[in-house]
This record gives sequence, structure tokens and C-alpha cells, in this order.
Amino acid sequence: DVWWLLVAFVLLNASTLGRSYRWLTLLHSLGSPIRFGRLVGLSYAAGFFNSVVPSGLAGDVARTVEAAQDIPHDVAAGSVIVDRVTGLIILFVLAILASPFVPEAFPQLVLLQIVLISVAGLAVCAVVLDGRCLRILGKWAPARLRSWWVKCDQVVVAVAGCGWRAIMVAVWHSLLCSVVQISSWIAVGISLGYEIPVIYYFLTVPIMVLVTLMPSIGGLGVRESLAPLLLGAAGLAGGEAIALTLLVFVVERIAGLLGAPIYLFSIFSGNRNKSERESAGLESIE
Repeated sequence: DVWWLLVAFVLLNASTLGRSYRWLTLLHSLGSPIRFGRLVGLSYAAGFFNSVVPSGLAGDVARTVEAAQDIPHDVAAGSVIVDRVTGLIILFVLAILASPFVPEAFPQLVLLQIVLISVAGLAVCAVVLDGRCLRILGKWAPARLRSWWVKCDQVVVAVAGCGWRAIMVAVWHSLLCSVVQISSWIAVGISLGYEIPVIYYFLTVPIMVLVTLMPSIGGLGVRESLAPLLLGAAGLAGGEAIALTLLVFVVERIAGLLGAPIYLFSIFSGNRNKSERESAGLESIE
């Protein structure tokens, strides 16, 4: 059903806008005056890089590099890290909350692994956001790595500088974005005529989103290897589960390719504005 694919496409774009606003709240907490429109362009650019570069973190690197043209590099890197971590927190929490409601047909060993991974992930996220443990470990860095650690320490300070209030707001936005993203998977499943209980999506989609961080283009191949195991208990054959992830991949890549023209336009407009500022400066000097 093509109409449900269109719904999934709209939901994915809504999720991108939501993540851009989440990033905005974090940057404002760090005193950055960067505009929302600029962050939307960078978020779409990140989606484009994730679509063409075999790494789930390529988009975050692109966001950091581009944002560092407008704000200090440590603020750019720190905000992107907190933005990513708050998103991961919600994925882990949703997986844990969904685990008691999964039918008995779901593999119990797999369920236990999902819960353990989620709990460990939450612990790591807490350490990253707090920063104190990382700074203590940094003091033990070898002398030849001290110059490198000084730069990393600036990023750790920026992460902690967001403050817990801004982080909690970002977590709330992450919850909304994650629900919208999972809803896009549900829409794709409906388009294929699958009758999968919604609770399955809330347990399995966070895991399949997490594996996209592994070296791959948008998780292609990695998700397909997990899908039959995770969705088999919902009554899907192996080919049906793979069809679902492949169709999600197609919709995500189409949405991601929107980032190319948006990214090029942002570069062009940025260069044009820079030239206009330089010309105005020269005229004032004359």
C-alpha cells in the first residue's frame, strides 16, 4: 500500500525536524545563538552522509564539522554527543519497558540479551553525560597523549555544560522522536499487510536502530540478519521480516537523499552571506 509508505516517509521527516529542535535546545543551553533552520539543514545533511558513507556515525561527524563553522568546535562536538546519547537513552528505555509485555513466543534468551544490553547502554550513557569519571581517567593519560586529551577534555566540559535540565528536556524530545520513528516502521509493516503487535515494534525497532551504528550503509545487511530472529516470533517468515527492513531502508534512503540538495543550498547560501558580509566590511572601510 503506497499510501502507508507515504505516511512512513512523512513520519521520518517529522522525526528529523524533532531531532533538530532537540539539538537546538542543547545548543541554547551552551549559549549558542545558532538558528533552527541551520540545524535542520545540518540534520538533513547528516541523513545524506549516513545514506552514502558506510558508517552509522558519519552523519554525526558531518554535523560536528559543519556546526563548528558557526560555533566553537568543543561546543559543536559536545552538543552532538549529548544529542546522540539522549536519543540512545530513550531507545534503551523503550526496549526495557516493552520487555515484560512481549508474548511467550518471543525467544527468552534474546529478550534477556536485549534487556542486558539496554541496561549496560544506560550505564555508559550516564557516565558520558556526567563526565566526572572520564575526566578522572584523562588524568592518567600517558604524556604523549596529553595534548590530545586536552582537546577531548574541552568536549567533556561542553557535554557537562549542557546541564541536567537541558538534558532532561532533550530526553523528552528524544521520546517523541523515537515514537515517531517507530511509528514509521509500523506504517511500513501495514503497507506490507503485516499484522504485527505494536509491542513487538517497541521492543525490536530500538535494537535494529542501534545496530545501524555498526559499519554499514544505513544498517543494510546488519538489520536483515537480525530481523528474522527478532520478528519471527510475531509470525513472520524470514523473507517477510527481511522485506520489512529492506522497505524501511528504501524509505529512509529516499528521506536521506533529501539532505543532498538541502546541504548544497546551505553551503551556497552560507558562502553568499559570507561574501555579502565581507563586501559590507570593505565598503565601510572605504
